[in-house]
Amino acid sequence: MVFPPINEQMDLIKRGVVELLPEEELVKKLERSIKEGKPLIIKQGFDPTAPDIHLGHTVGIRKLKHFQDLGHQVVVIIGDYTAMVGDPSERNSTRPRLTHEQVLKNAQTYQEQFFKILDPKKTVIRFNGEWFGKMSFAEIMELASKFTVARMLERDDFARRYGSQQPISIHEFFYPLMQGYDSVMIKADVEIGATEQKFNLTIGRDIQREYGQEPQVILTLPVLEGLDGKQRMSKSIGNYIGIDEDPREMYGKTMSIPDELIYRYFELVTDVDGAQLKRIKEQLADPKVNPRDLKMQLAHTLVRMYHGEEAADHAAQEFRKVFVKKDIPDEMPEVLLKTVQMRIDNLLIATKTAVSKSEARRLISGGGVSLDGEKITDPFYLADLKDGQILKVGKRKFVKIKTSAN
Repeated sequence: MVFPPINEQMDLIKRGVVELLPEEELVKKLERSIKEGKPLIIKQGFDPTAPDIHLGHTVGIRKLKHFQDLGHQVVVIIGDYTAMVGDPSERNSTRPRLTHEQVLKNAQTYQEQFFKILDPKKTVIRFNGEWFGKMSFAEIMELASKFTVARMLERDDFARRYGSQQPISIHEFFYPLMQGYDSVMIKADVEIGATEQKFNLTIGRDIQREYGQEPQVILTLPVLEGLDGKQRMSKSIGNYIGIDEDPREMYGKTMSIPDELIYRYFELVTDVDGAQLKRIKEQLADPKVNPRDLKMQLAHTLVRMYHGEEAADHAAQEFRKVFVKKDIPDEMPEVLLKTVQMRIDNLLIATKTAVSKSEARRLISGGGVSLDGEKITDPFYLADLKDGQILKVGKRKFVKIKTSAN
């Protein structure tokens, strides 16, 4: 197999990377790979603790794609067993434990969504239950003997919790050991993870040595901020952009990010090349360029990547119509209701524009709800429903109401 020159590989590998440790070891691995015509094994693990992948997850997945494009072998570890432990990284308390059934259900969507970015023909997917589910207690004790409690307490989050007398469950100590053992089982040359994963990644190097393997190189990537521009992108916080979301929703959410995140999103979660990135950086520094124009370019790029060119064009047209011209979209979901009167908070639940009464009432009280252009701020307002009415919730959700009376 023929690989690109090392300098060309390193330029792509280092794009958006926070740390590459040790860099000289990666250069040696690449030299050997070129000499022997043998691809490196590149690993990243994903714990399916929720059913969908958002843009924050794709930072690492896109880096895996870079390695694929360079000719290397990507191995994705789906942590059906590590997810039952729960990664303690950046945690102030023990994570609630998931059942194996919950994890496997979430993993189904992960596998489908990985291939929106990765080439399925060049991707190996392994579940770490393949080996952890077969380990005897003697083998578990052997793995546990590879590390000390003192070494575990060097980890910031464990040390912080221990110092503040917050409980640390024994099973949490197993998480970094299990992640490291995953690297042993697939003989990883490189492991990718977010900056908060650095402790786990370095443990993997130590565990590989303990099992007589050449240690992996670790590559850390930044944590992507969500729509608020402050906290990491998270479904539980609600500041996320899902890669399976409706194109118009994806476009609209992207337009809501703070201007200072425009370049970061282009760099970390899009497929634009280095020359385009350079131009974007120059445009952002030019006071004559409106950041909104670059944000629209970003939104179009993201929708195109996950839904295609036509959907991206349509989403852009809808956005301009709704938010620039202050009009309503041409297309919107229709909801058939079997009543002509309904309290407004219940209407949001019935039309699935809010997932709970508390969310519905928060949206209404905050002035985010209107019916046929009339803003409604009383959560207990009794609405008279007519066929064809337009319910608007927040900035981007529109629903056309149909009634059984018509």
